[in-house]
Amino acid sequence: MKKLLKIIGIIAAIAAAAAAVYVVIEKIKAKNAPQGYDEDNYVSCSCLDEDFISETVAE
Repeated sequence: MKKLLKIIGIIAAIAAAAAAVYVVIEKIKAKNAPQGYDEDNYVSCSCLDEDFISETVAE
């Protein structure tokens, strides 16, 4: 019975460590994100592509 509890304790400790690492990584990502940056509403700018063809005509 003690062995089983020890194994469960080890698994719980590993899970807690993984959760802590995840939280730290998410906080670092949030800290380094630009202000007003919303990953869900991000639209890339194709005007920065090398093969971008503008539809406007300069006269």
